[in-house]
Amino acid sequence: MTVKINKATARGRVQAPPSKSMAHRYLICGALSGGSVIKGIAFSKDIEATLGCLKALGADITVSEDTVNIGGLDVKKAVASNRLFCNESGSTLRFLIPVCLLFNQKITLCGSERLFSRSLSVYEQLCREQGLYFVQGKESVTLKGRLSSGKYSVRGDISSQFISGLMFALSLLEGDSEINITGKLESASYLGLTIKALADFGVRISRINENTIFIKGSQSYKKREVSVEGDCSNAAFLEAFNLFGGNVAVKGISPKTAQGDRVYGELFAALCEGKPTVDISDCPDLGPVLMAVAAAKNGAVFTGTRRLKIKESDRAEAMKAELAKFGCKVLVEENTVTVEGGIRPPKLPLFGHNDHRIVMSLAVLCSITGGTVVGAQAVEKSFPDFFEVVNHLGIKTEEID
Repeated sequence: MTVKINKATARGRVQAPPSKSMAHRYLICGALSGGSVIKGIAFSKDIEATLGCLKALGADITVSEDTVNIGGLDVKKAVASNRLFCNESGSTLRFLIPVCLLFNQKITLCGSERLFSRSLSVYEQLCREQGLYFVQGKESVTLKGRLSSGKYSVRGDISSQFISGLMFALSLLEGDSEINITGKLESASYLGLTIKALADFGVRISRINENTIFIKGSQSYKKREVSVEGDCSNAAFLEAFNLFGGNVAVKGISPKTAQGDRVYGELFAALCEGKPTVDISDCPDLGPVLMAVAAAKNGAVFTGTRRLKIKESDRAEAMKAELAKFGCKVLVEENTVTVEGGIRPPKLPLFGHNDHRIVMSLAVLCSITGGTVVGAQAVEKSFPDFFEVVNHLGIKTEEID
């Protein structure tokens, strides 16, 4: 899909889309409960992947508007299907591998080649250590065996999703477990989201210190009715319009949220004041929109950018390529990205790189200059009605292909 975005100023009130991060977590917890109600679900491609995989494992799922009734996933029973489709969702894949390793059945998780180019080394190593079957191909991984409780050592500099995945599963094993995080923990705030989601369903996790997590065994997920809070990472795109003359009020973000991307407001302020150095190691999903804002403002130096390479696209290189069309210079180094300030209207079509956050970041810039984005359908991954919302705010878009 190619979308033409006209130069305009955004104005209006809008509800923040539900948090994709919390929705994944609540759906898994709800599936493992006797039966729960999850309200405020936005059915993006990633969330549909998680729902499909949970149903394949045996969860009972009923959907009504933005509400999901879910439960009944019993790891002592045979799975409904031994083939799970994760599409391009890293959260789905990494959260569910440990859950699959509770069934002691041969299960294959499949998805896009890009998804499986992202590291699964943490799980591969622990399966090897425990004598579990783990075979990865270009578009799938096949598992068999049952996890054991005990002590785990997990690198923290690859993805916190591995640690979250283990927490979902280890709490159901008979013995107690401990996860020791080695090295610097990237995206630490996401562990807080997992711990909160588990607590909301009656599963208690103890954070002994920054690098040690204790999981008591033989716990159970309780029936709950919960609502998904607003999503900070997607709200950032909407509030970014305010930096360029807009007047957009975004509702639905909890002031007490544990989402790491809640810092977008203070980072936007820093970008407007000068050319700051900004560490995004704990909020990598903000990387593209922060780079877009920096390009339109005063520039910035972003550190902690190494993990941008293993997202839906190589986000640093993707933004470098697209910002060049706006006349903006970007230097990408191993763990640093330097963006020079100043943009002009692009003369060439922009490309979304099959990455929802790249598309939405480019849309913010096009509201200033006008422009055309090829591959705009990538927003379906996390924010399916993004362009409808943008139109509602007064920025006219036109689908031309």
